[in-house]
Amino acid sequence: MDLRDVKPGSIERKSSTLKIHISELKIGMFVSRLDRDWQETPFVMQGFIIESLDDIEVVAEYAEYVWIDAVREEWVPPEQRAVSSHSIVRKNAYINKISSSQEHRAAIGVYREAKKLTKTLLDDVRLGGGVNTEQAKATVKDCMNSILRNADALIWMSRMRNEDEYTAEHCLNVCILAIAFGRHLGMSEGELTRLGLCGLLHDVGKMRVPAHILNKREPLTDKEFNIIKAHAVHGRNLLMSSPGVPNATVDVAYSHHERVDGTGYPRKLSAAGISDFARIICIVDAYDAMTADRCYSRAIASTEALKRIFQHRGTQFDERLALEFIKCIGLYPPGSIVELVNGLVGIVLETNHRYRHLPKIIVVKDLNKPLAKEIVLDLNDIQQEKLDKSHLIKRALPDGAYGIYIRDFRERGLSV
Repeated sequence: MDLRDVKPGSIERKSSTLKIHISELKIGMFVSRLDRDWQETPFVMQGFIIESLDDIEVVAEYAEYVWIDAVREEWVPPEQRAVSSHSIVRKNAYINKISSSQEHRAAIGVYREAKKLTKTLLDDVRLGGGVNTEQAKATVKDCMNSILRNADALIWMSRMRNEDEYTAEHCLNVCILAIAFGRHLGMSEGELTRLGLCGLLHDVGKMRVPAHILNKREPLTDKEFNIIKAHAVHGRNLLMSSPGVPNATVDVAYSHHERVDGTGYPRKLSAAGISDFARIICIVDAYDAMTADRCYSRAIASTEALKRIFQHRGTQFDERLALEFIKCIGLYPPGSIVELVNGLVGIVLETNHRYRHLPKIIVVKDLNKPLAKEIVLDLNDIQQEKLDKSHLIKRALPDGAYGIYIRDFRERGLSV
């Protein structure tokens, strides 16, 4: 919606009002007053409903504080009354510009540099500094360019884990997966950049949580869990005080643990109050966390993580976006460890977008006998009857299964 074109009679109002900072604005709120005269702004109506993050960006250009009226909880943005929300109406159809094997070499450099910059950015915040917005944007831009060339290579890199560097890797991986998901949804490059920044900085508030609580291996006490949950507020405050951070990024840091059924935190927002970007990061955040070793839980296979997302669609996760994310990731995303029917164990190198169950893999182990050397198999050859059906995938495995860790294959086999 363009706020400058709001038509008379299109808004239903209530009388109670509340003064809030523009960073507190969320989708579904009715803005009834600004901290300046309406005539000093381009808004043709004195009052309007916030229907998108773009609306919030427009308001932020002209006001610092606004007054909001109560809006019915069941209000749903117009674009969500149709078959799908506006984010999953594809505006762009992306195709891979190069093969994943060609992109792998570039992706190694992109991931290394992005990881280094992400760690530096978070360390600066941990030591009391602010967020280096320009550095964050540059990191996102590099990741986006790689994903637009071919998403598989950088997704492969995002599977390489080091438990001791979990927070930095998690932030970067959420950035990468969010951009890849946005590409799948057909978002514009500008939207992909904003979404990637939301992913990179969504957990920045954890730098204000004491390390002994953040890294505790034993179950948290109620008090400790409340301290951890406060990272959403810390993130909002940090980003609000950092120049050049888009409002969407502030919103996601504050809202990525909200749930569409209203049971999330910190504000227990109902579905209508949660932005699309926050809904996307909520899904990606959960997926990456479940598939990584953390100090208090072991990684699960990608297929199991997707199963859990499917089970919690419509309660924890936006249903339409959850189903789209499952399509985007597919059965065996790059970097997955898979066991074949014949006992061979490999790592997925490249997705087969036509036959998702038949990716290209590098075989790194044979459960039946010592493996002479690693070999690359294109399981699509089963479809062509060049491989027998014993090469079908039996199951996906978590990182570390059979002593296989993705990080040990950082460069090996990638250019085969």
